[in-house]
Amino acid sequence: MNYQLSVYKEEIAPQAQVFLGGASAARALYVIHGGLRVRSGNFSGTLGGNSAFHAADAAHLAAGNLVTWILRWELTRAGAGDALATGNGVTSRKLLTAPMALDPAADYLLRCDRVEFPPDGEALTHTHKGGGIRCLLAGGIDIHTGGAVHRYAPLEPWYEAGPQPVYAKACPAMITAFVRVMILPRELLGQSSITYVKPEDLDKPKNQQYQIFIDTPVALPA
Repeated sequence: MNYQLSVYKEEIAPQAQVFLGGASAARALYVIHGGLRVRSGNFSGTLGGNSAFHAADAAHLAAGNLVTWILRWELTRAGAGDALATGNGVTSRKLLTAPMALDPAADYLLRCDRVEFPPDGEALTHTHKGGGIRCLLAGGIDIHTGGAVHRYAPLEPWYEAGPQPVYAKACPAMITAFVRVMILPRELLGQSSITYVKPEDLDKPKNQQYQIFIDTPVALPA
């Protein structure tokens, strides 16, 4: 496993500022709530709740007038140390790191999207063409894979490698949603990464909905 994908949660006080170094990493930020002013490379703009941003360079973040919560994914070489954010008014916590076997000679893309289920919704047994880390935003979800069932609550993350079949069942009481970052073969740019395992499921209605924030080619960290 020559690379690793990590996800961090940051809480940023109103008007607080954060600097994220430009170390060798592919990075995605998702704003859970609040707002940020972002400067990175040639980009300068504002992100509100339920929006995301990709950066390969150093980034300056400044919160607005509300407490801001973000999720931040970092793809790095295996063994890289934790990349906790620092600054006055900033609380940073790593939620999960997962190893990834990626081919340095291959081309990849980074995709960040939100997946939402109605109450009691489900994702029929499926695989993906690449791995990634999900983090639950609302509701609850049971992930059936490898003969086991794992239940997740809001702000709990999990990793799916991609080729192992997964069945997901959302809680019956409310809408369930998670946000994820996946590292996928570049030929999937603009295309779905999902494959349904059971032939009888191919024509069944699918009740999950997707909102794609980032779908961009990415260079693997040196």
